[in-house]
Amino acid sequence: MTRVAILISGGGSNMVKLVEAMQAEGFASPVLVGSNDPMAKGLEKARAMGVETFSVDHRGFGKDRAGFEAALSAHLHEARPDVVCLAGFMRVLTPDFVRQFQGRMLNIHPSLLPKYPGLHTHQRALEAGDAEAGCTVHEVIAELDAGPMLGQARVPVLAGDSADDLAARVLVQEHRLYPEALRRFVAGNRHFFSL
Repeated sequence: MTRVAILISGGGSNMVKLVEAMQAEGFASPVLVGSNDPMAKGLEKARAMGVETFSVDHRGFGKDRAGFEAALSAHLHEARPDVVCLAGFMRVLTPDFVRQFQGRMLNIHPSLLPKYPGLHTHQRALEAGDAEAGCTVHEVIAELDAGPMLGQARVPVLAGDSADDLAARVLVQEHRLYPEALRRFVAGNRHFFSL
């Protein structure tokens, strides 16, 4: 069975949806959840779901990104994942790290890529006057938020929306999109889809 590791930085709501889908449907096995923050609430949630966890506190490495990523890699390689899912993992990974998992690392991003790579996506969509926003699951490559897109889900931007309002509506779609994208990816289906 396909072994999946998930990296998070915070509450892990997307991670929970991925694990729930894998455990309920059996299309893959969640073998590890890791975080760059030992206090990330998602780690507790993963343990409660019976998934092994680890953390590597990036703050202890200062500007030594290679050292941080080497520690991260050691945990991942020990778990032998076939697929690595970034689910709210708030560290930019170096090309050397990405290369280790090229073609088998996924990320979910809260915009309709190629619009708004990086941070503050909802505020940027509002400032641009966009009529819709959404989220994208894509393969991770060395260039930030630029890998092949696997799927997207859209939501309307409503009059009076704040960035938080829009983020909350997009998150509902993230929870639908990511498990479906992983399900398709594991089955070998790389064709773009929309929800």
